Amino acid sequence: MLLRKLRKITAFQAVLTSCLTALAVFMSLPIIFIINHAFKPQNELFLFPPRFFVQSPTFRNFESLILHASNATVPFTRYLFNSIIIAVLTLGCVILVSTMAGYVLAKYRFHFKGLIMSMITLSLMFAPETVGIPRYLIISGIGINDTYFGHILPALASPVAVFMLVGFISQIPSELLEAAKIDGASHLGIFARIVLPLSVPAVATISILTFQGVWGDVETSTLFMQEETMRTLAFYVNSLLSGLQNSVAGQNMAAAAGLLMFLPNLIIFLLFQKRVLETMVHSGIK
Repeated sequence: MLLRKLRKITAFQAVLTSCLTALAVFMSLPIIFIINHAFKPQNELFLFPPRFFVQSPTFRNFESLILHASNATVPFTRYLFNSIIIAVLTLGCVILVSTMAGYVLAKYRFHFKGLIMSMITLSLMFAPETVGIPRYLIISGIGINDTYFGHILPALASPVAVFMLVGFISQIPSELLEAAKIDGASHLGIFARIVLPLSVPAVATISILTFQGVWGDVETSTLFMQEETMRTLAFYVNSLLSGLQNSVAGQNMAAAAGLLMFLPNLIIFLLFQKRVLETMVHSGIK
């Protein structure tokens, strides 16, 4: 059976498969290097010529990183706990708010709908740095500095997520929603039982984008948090790397910290990458 399938493969398909496989291997090299680099002992980090693969893997780098943080006023586990809590809460809130907003904008008619969509589209043009001062004034004005909500609120309004969901949900047939209304389904029931399940590919895509933005966010901890116990792992790692730029002895901690910041993003992407492809090639209903 396998031989028959192999015989049906044309020369072009064989060449294309070989090229794509080689490209996939080449693009995975940075990931392999980051993982190997984090487990290199101190003497292998400065070898010349440098080695791509680790020869004597060790967990010493991670131990040094945790011990370095434990000597400070805030333990390493506190930064990690803050990052996990903030990422989970922000992800859930962004998904809920964005899907509800996308559903209303895609399937309902109301006054100023065009103006709202224009404002969402216009907001895509602004870099996060341009709204740093207004965000600080708002967060300080309502008194949520040094709170978890102060981390969540700036990311809650996600123009990219709403814009993507409006386009995705608008492809769901309106006849399906009308049939649900005739059967007695409420607006919340239609959203929870029809719109949300059919929007899973788009939700997976915005989950990846949101998690990457929140997990690596340093601005919120820098601008809005004065208490060290409310800052995130990204802030700690950024401060650590800034202090170790000219330190030879601390490069092992920098390698371990880089892997800790990269690994969650890789796991989230691998979990949802199939749904991301569905967002690109499929409509809201198959």
